[in-house]
Amino acid sequence: MGGTIQKVTQFLKEVRFELKRVTWPSRKETLAGTMVVLIIVFIAASFLGIVDIGLSKLIKLVLSD
Repeated sequence: MGGTIQKVTQFLKEVRFELKRVTWPSRKETLAGTMVVLIIVFIAASFLGIVDIGLSKLIKLVLSD
C-alpha cells in the first residue's frame, strides 16, 4: 500500500512539473480560436440544415406521387 501512495505522489509531482513547462495560449489567441470554431460550427450546421430540408422535400415529393 505504501508503494502505491509513493507512486501516486511521484506521478502528481511529475504532472505539476510538466504543467509548468506548458506554453498556455494568450487570451487573444483563445478568443480567436473560439471564434473560428464557432463560425465553422455555424457553417456546418447551416449546410446540414439546408441539406436536411432539401432531402425532406424531395422525399415528400417522391412519396406523394
